[in-house]
Amino acid sequence: MSEAKDTLLRLIALLRLIPRTPGRIATTTLLEKLKDDGFSVSLRTVQRDLERLSIPFALQRDESSPSFRWSLSENAPIDFSAMDTPTALALYLAESHLKTLLPQSVLDQLGPQFRMARSYLDNLENNGLAHWAQKVRAIPNGKSLQPAQIVPCVWEQASTALLERKQLQISYLSRSKNELKKFLIHPAGLVSRHAISYLIGSVNGYDDLRQFALHRIHQAECLEAPARARGDFEIERYIRQDLNTDTPIEQVELVADVSPQIAWLLSETPLSSEQCLEPLPNGNWQRLRAIVPDDQETLWWVFGLGENVRVWEPQHWAAEIKERSAQISALYGNAITHHLTSSPTPP
Repeated sequence: MSEAKDTLLRLIALLRLIPRTPGRIATTTLLEKLKDDGFSVSLRTVQRDLERLSIPFALQRDESSPSFRWSLSENAPIDFSAMDTPTALALYLAESHLKTLLPQSVLDQLGPQFRMARSYLDNLENNGLAHWAQKVRAIPNGKSLQPAQIVPCVWEQASTALLERKQLQISYLSRSKNELKKFLIHPAGLVSRHAISYLIGSVNGYDDLRQFALHRIHQAECLEAPARARGDFEIERYIRQDLNTDTPIEQVELVADVSPQIAWLLSETPLSSEQCLEPLPNGNWQRLRAIVPDDQETLWWVFGLGENVRVWEPQHWAAEIKERSAQISALYGNAITHHLTSSPTPP
């Protein structure tokens, strides 16, 4: 049964490759394209397929060259512009990633394509590409949190407002005050960062841009009123300078001693484009110098290296790491003392 399915899908793929007249395509070219689509076939198989399809699908054969050229007649009874293996595979792998990046209206239009792609791959058993999605994964470097859950209607209204440049009325849960607040937003952009997606926009009556975590929006309504235009907004610059910070992010030189395993990691995957590693005397550690952004994300990454790094510059990083380490030491020291004093005395 699986061979029959593959044969049927190969015939459909073959028909899709044949242009309508006056276009033409050679048998050898059809063979190459079928192989590119993941079908394991010979030239003789393609020739037999073309012969069996000629009459029912009104194929035209040009015999003026050694490799016959084929075309569909203008009156060919069917349109085969639906799906091929590479397209199905790309849609299958892209679906989950695109759910928080595309407007809901676009996702609704792509829904049938996503379903068709899944069905196509499920039925294609002997084609190597059909199993590719079960053999590959992209995983983050470090612990990945589950994505924050966004109310479907909130995503629909927010993405529509951004797409159509309309104002957005929202009911938002303030994390600092733990209460719902109503805002009238002029959307400017959308950023998906790790497990959280942020709507970037200004509140009505103010010019400064703010970030609203989509999962904290409890209700949203896209209004008919147009949003205020932001001709000066550039999302790449906003991410570099303003995302999750109130002041522009400066570049600093990180100077630190790193253990052999971290030095090896950074030699293969550098921390920045401006980086160098120098062996230290009397040991196997190395001196790291790199130009990095002076932001919390980079500092947290360095802090996470623990005993594998000793930071020298910038000095405010070294001081903050020292302070955090002391707080952690005190926390665990107090916890151990409390545990010992609260434990029952053995008989």
